[in-house]
Amino acid sequence: MKEPGRARPRIAGDIMIYTVECSFADPAGEATWNDFYSLEKLPALISVSGFHTSQRFKALNAGCPVYLAMHSIDGPEVLAGDEYRRKGGGNFARWQQHIVDWHRNLYHGLDRVPAVGENQRLVLSAAGPDPLLRMGLVPRGMQAAALDKFPEHRWLAVLDKPLDIGTEPLPEGVDLYAPMTEQLTPGLHAAPRISKQ
Repeated sequence: MKEPGRARPRIAGDIMIYTVECSFADPAGEATWNDFYSLEKLPALISVSGFHTSQRFKALNAGCPVYLAMHSIDGPEVLAGDEYRRKGGGNFARWQQHIVDWHRNLYHGLDRVPAVGENQRLVLSAAGPDPLLRMGLVPRGMQAAALDKFPEHRWLAVLDKPLDIGTEPLPEGVDLYAPMTEQLTPGLHAAPRISKQ
């Protein structure tokens, strides 16, 4: 029997999870950059052959990059393709100079990134599945396969209610994210904004 949250080995043709994390170092231009990312870059990426889902998040706790994008893709060959580069993949255009704490990873172990709704939260753990289990969540495990490969293992869960981290502190190694957009799929190319966080 498979352990809860344990990543399974990658099989050719499996979906992989592509994560992009960063912070933005120009407060004056941050709202414009967020509009670019949510309304232009994300829809361009979901139109790339081999992208199946895309969604953006903003961290609600300190100690991690502020922004997270999670994509379900066919595999590393998608990120090496001309179409991905032509549609803005791998860089942030004129905003690149303001991007800090930038990390990219390609994980296997999940069939797709779960969609996170407006009143839900994404919870990520680099400290194993136990902190998520103690929160009453069902962890889903991922193992790094390419790019930065750090953290090597991650577990995610969707929390069905907002969490006040001022009164309910997060366990060590756990980060909490609010969705900034709805999850896009190839049939949904516009990125409806959930909030102007």
